[in-house]
Amino acid sequence: MSRKRQKEKADKVNHEDEASKSTGKAPNEKLPAQTFDEYQCSGNVEIDFPGLCALLGMKDIPAVSTKQPASSTTETEGGDTEHSQTHKNAAPFWSKTCLHVELENEDPLSAKNLKVSGWKVNEQMARVLQKMLLSLNKLQSLQFWQAGLTDQMVISFMNTISLCSNLSAVTLEGNPLPEQSYHLLLSEDSAITHLSLRNNRIGDEGARLIGLALSTTRSANRKLVSLNLAFNSIGDAGATHIAQGLRLNRTLLFLSLSNNHIGDSGAAHLATILGEFPLTHEEVVERRKLLLEKTQSSFFSVDPDQSNAGQLLSVPSSTSLSVSKVEDKGKKKEASKKDEKSAANKENPKSNKKSSDTKAPQSKGGKLGNKEKQLSAQEVAATCCLNLLTKYHMDAVDLVNPLLDLSVKCREGEIILLGNTTLSSLNLAGNRITEKSLPLFLRSLEMQGEGGGLLRLCLQRNRLSLECESCVKIKELMTLRDPLEKNISEPTEEEGQGA
Repeated sequence: MSRKRQKEKADKVNHEDEASKSTGKAPNEKLPAQTFDEYQCSGNVEIDFPGLCALLGMKDIPAVSTKQPASSTTETEGGDTEHSQTHKNAAPFWSKTCLHVELENEDPLSAKNLKVSGWKVNEQMARVLQKMLLSLNKLQSLQFWQAGLTDQMVISFMNTISLCSNLSAVTLEGNPLPEQSYHLLLSEDSAITHLSLRNNRIGDEGARLIGLALSTTRSANRKLVSLNLAFNSIGDAGATHIAQGLRLNRTLLFLSLSNNHIGDSGAAHLATILGEFPLTHEEVVERRKLLLEKTQSSFFSVDPDQSNAGQLLSVPSSTSLSVSKVEDKGKKKEASKKDEKSAANKENPKSNKKSSDTKAPQSKGGKLGNKEKQLSAQEVAATCCLNLLTKYHMDAVDLVNPLLDLSVKCREGEIILLGNTTLSSLNLAGNRITEKSLPLFLRSLEMQGEGGGLLRLCLQRNRLSLECESCVKIKELMTLRDPLEKNISEPTEEEGQGA
């Protein structure tokens, strides 16, 4: 009986092998990943998300809710039933406790928006999301609303986001962080262009860190286009820090500080940076350093064989080096003159007395001549450097640094810088601003002229009348700059929501 059973088992194994061959399985086919690190993400969130969660031993795994574009879900009568079912399921899309995925098209690998809404992300879940992000090649937006993220999670996500080629919009709302790590999302090397930080209790200290991230004398964020700081309990001190960051930032276009605690003091600082303002001592010192660095780099970056100006620029920028070279040339010339004079004296002995009498003044005159040549060479070289800088302007890095702006002015012993004309929209609705600070805004806006500047200033729901003289003039000025400018009293969707 035992031999008969062994034979039956052998026949069963052979039968299974034949069946596997008939199904097309390759003999070297890889087994499913046994660990989290071994898992290779496919880019399909509906498959990768539960798979990764299971490998970490998670029990309560949120569902994945996929939403396709409206165009793909609108079918004619008698159309694809699968699409119609997707359209039916899309109604409660944003209310479910699940991972929301918005696709760019019908392809499950085309996820363009990922949203976590209303449920806490623990450390294991953060690992899953970070691993998936690297496989979502078309992901453009990442949103967290009341997700319970920690400072360490934000730091980890920031490191992952920097590796995502198309991810440029990040929303982190209703998520207070004890260590106020929001400013890391605005770091100098961050690729984020749209950032929303509403309702995070950022306060004045968080605003200080964000202001430093926007710009300092040595660094500036050069990617961020829009920043939403609404509903964050930011007061006058915080608004002052934000204004400080806008002094040398020339990238940000849209800024919302609506529904905060900003009064006239904070508003005055924001108004000041829109018009002309004097540089601080620190900014003046930094400007001189940058100009010196630019001049020195221009000295050595031009090919001396290309032009006469290049030959002049080939003079070393070090004063001691130029002095030694000029003195060496002077010594050689003096030595050659002495040789010529000694030869002439041998031929004409009568001229010895005369030459000896004129020797001292000639030597003195020779030294003065060397100094004149030295100064002349340096002045010409410096002039050529400035002309080249003016002709070719600055490179891309310098263009966003206002300290090197060629339009600076000197007035009453101060260096005056053209204000921030890059910012085009400033939302201050729902604060504590009175009519006292409006003339400052009006004056700065008039300084900006037609060469760019603010196109939209929202002041509704402050402690002022929208019919006051300054407010009316501001509205008229905005209308002249942008014919599509909305009525200053109209609330926007952003201002009416408190998240």
